[in-house]
Amino acid sequence: MINAVIFDMDGLLIDSEPFWRRAWVAALGTVGVTLSEDDMKLTMGRRPDEVAEYWYHEMPWEGASLKDIEALVIDRVIELIKAEGKLKPGVHEVIGLFQKKSLPLAIASSSPMDIINAVVDTFDIRQHFQHLYSAEHETHGKPHPGVYITTASLLGVPPHRCLALEDSPSGVLAAKAAKMQCVAVPDSENRQHSYIQIADTILDSLNDFDEKLLNSL
Repeated sequence: MINAVIFDMDGLLIDSEPFWRRAWVAALGTVGVTLSEDDMKLTMGRRPDEVAEYWYHEMPWEGASLKDIEALVIDRVIELIKAEGKLKPGVHEVIGLFQKKSLPLAIASSSPMDIINAVVDTFDIRQHFQHLYSAEHETHGKPHPGVYITTASLLGVPPHRCLALEDSPSGVLAAKAAKMQCVAVPDSENRQHSYIQIADTILDSLNDFDEKLLNSL
C-alpha cells in the first residue's frame, strides 16, 4: 500500500534537462572546456556540484572555481525556467489523483533549493507539496538513496510505503535503493537503460498514470 508520493523534479515535473545542458555547455565554455549538449547527458540527474567535479576531473581548467561555474549554471537555469519553462503533460492531473486519495506529496530533487523554489513558484504548485527537499543537504546525491530516505522521514512515512516518480536512470536507482516503489517516466533515449528497467512500472507520460495503476502498487 502506498501512503505517500515523492516526485523528482527535473525532467519529470518540468522539461528542464535541456536547460541544464545548455547552461553547463555555456558555463564550461567560459573556462575553455568545449562540450556538446549530448556530452552533458552523461551527468543527467546528478547534483550540480557533482557535475562540476566530474567535468573538472575529465577536463581540468584554470581560473574560475568549481563553485563559480556551478553558480553560473544555477543562475542561468533559473532564468531559462522563468522564460521558457513548461510543466510536463499530466502533472496537474496526477497531483489531483493523489490528492483525491489524500496522499501527502513531496519533491526530492538533485537540484539546489533555489531551483526547486523557482519551479514551484513559477508554476504555482508549491501548495500541493508538504515538503520540498534537495540533495544538496545530503552527503551524496542520486543515485545514492539519501535524498529519498530523508524525504520519507520528513513525511513520516516508511520508505517502503512511498511511491517515487522518476525520469532519470540515477533517480530510479536511488528510489529503488531506498526500497521504494518507483514509476519511471523516461525520455525515449533513456527508456532502455538498465537502471530504468528496474522501475516497477515504466510510462510514456504522466498522463498514463491512473487510479488503476495506483491501486496496483
